[in-house]
Amino acid sequence: MGHTASRICTLLSILFVSCMLASAANDGLIRIALKKRPIMESIYGDLVPKSGTVDHEVALGYSGVRMNSADEGFYDPVTEAINHVRVHQQRMLRDIEAAAMEGRLKHFWSYRGFRERGSLKNGTQNHPLALKNFLNAQYFGEIGVGCPPQNFTVVFDTGSSNLWVPSAKCVFSLACYFHRKYESRSSSTYMENGTPASIHYGTGSIHGYYSQDQVTIGDLVVNNQEFIEATHEPGLTFLAAKFDGILGLGFKEISVEGADPVWYNMIQQSLVTDKVFSFWLNRNANDINGGEIVFGGADESHYKGDHTYTRVTRKAYWQFEMGDFLIGGRSTGICVDGCAVIADSGTSLIAGPIAAIAQIHAHIGATGVANEECKQVVARHGHEMLELLQDKTPPAQVCSKIGLCKSDGAHGISDGIESVLGETHKSADEVSDATCNACEMAVTWMQSEFVQNHTKEGKLEYANQLCGNMPSPVGSYVDCRHIGNLPNVAFSIGGRAFELTPEQYILKFGEGFLAHCMSGFTALDIPPPIGPLWILGDVFMGAYHTIFDYGKMRVGFADSA
Repeated sequence: MGHTASRICTLLSILFVSCMLASAANDGLIRIALKKRPIMESIYGDLVPKSGTVDHEVALGYSGVRMNSADEGFYDPVTEAINHVRVHQQRMLRDIEAAAMEGRLKHFWSYRGFRERGSLKNGTQNHPLALKNFLNAQYFGEIGVGCPPQNFTVVFDTGSSNLWVPSAKCVFSLACYFHRKYESRSSSTYMENGTPASIHYGTGSIHGYYSQDQVTIGDLVVNNQEFIEATHEPGLTFLAAKFDGILGLGFKEISVEGADPVWYNMIQQSLVTDKVFSFWLNRNANDINGGEIVFGGADESHYKGDHTYTRVTRKAYWQFEMGDFLIGGRSTGICVDGCAVIADSGTSLIAGPIAAIAQIHAHIGATGVANEECKQVVARHGHEMLELLQDKTPPAQVCSKIGLCKSDGAHGISDGIESVLGETHKSADEVSDATCNACEMAVTWMQSEFVQNHTKEGKLEYANQLCGNMPSPVGSYVDCRHIGNLPNVAFSIGGRAFELTPEQYILKFGEGFLAHCMSGFTALDIPPPIGPLWILGDVFMGAYHTIFDYGKMRVGFADSA
């Protein structure tokens, strides 16, 4: 027994040292390579890690993360965007954990099991499961796999579609030694499958193979569920994770190897009467009730008024359309013609077009980074840009008319991800993509200022101010003393303006002089026709109770109670 313990300790030491050597740079920092689009690289430069390149699937409009390991060329730009946001989320969580006082962690990391049920719509046909709330940044729940059930803590993630848990055969990944593992020999309902599978999340990846067993979620038992036994969890991402695995609630269209998601099998096995599930996320991190997911309906005690519904426009993620985005009641001009939106329970933050996030951060005084390319464009071409806008030139044509972009509509802020994983390509006359991106952002900002009837100098000063304080890729901090004076923001969805107060979109951790406040917004850009894209994560879903209606292909929001 002593020799076995000694061998395990030796193995862990070797794995830990090898991980550190493999991922640590000369400055001692641990970096995870990311795939970035030119606009992000041009703004943040060396602050943003870079990765290799792959061919862009123009015909399909996909690039980013492999959905089917059998198809080496199948990539999805929306998944790439979600991954980018979750990388930022992991950095944010490290900061929050470092700042949180040890004596307060017991309030954040608590789990009472099932809370006393309130008024469940449709009575006994609903199946609630309590969630844990970790620092208002991540929410988890307990499931069982096998018979008798082997318990695992999982993220219920509407941004992916597969179920995976660590396997007992995972012996060469350090992360597996810090989480519960599935042992197929201990389950009487296990069925062998063996199909290899890999999932790349951006913040990390898992590799393993499919197995089949029953899955227990609350009082529901899903039979013959395909799931991935993770035999390899490389890197350090999942090592510090507070969860064992992930249970995807997205559509089958993005399921690796086309496996039926757990939610699909709930429906096929008639475990739920209504084809809906709903989330209530408690934003009071001191409350022992972290939140709740209900399969088959919604708990009426967790929302006020009626839900406003909007139809699903892309059957992959829970994606829909939104109208304008407003700051303090003013239009930002970003989504006046519509933007795509994803409701994502697996993402902590709200992510959106960088031109919009820059405007938000300017209004709330968030820390950022300067973009010299942008400042130079405004200084050299600002007056000409304003004159074209005053002459009613369509904003999309301004930058090409002054020679900073290749052609009208061929390249733009939202279009900058065209070569998501490729190198930056310049046109024949060597026009810089970075210059074009900077120009189009400045045009957007100037256009939004026309509504306010500001002077020409005022518009130029505003654009220059935003250029000097772009959203930081490592988190944008806000002065906690000024939260009460910050403006509300609003998303126009289904004909209703869904407002967020600063108390809702600012993440505060710590108390007194140790308190830190961070913006709940982060930047990304996705090209047309899929973008511009917003990702509404827990910051939004915490304020608004969310119903995912598979039967009617729609998403609904109501004020949380």
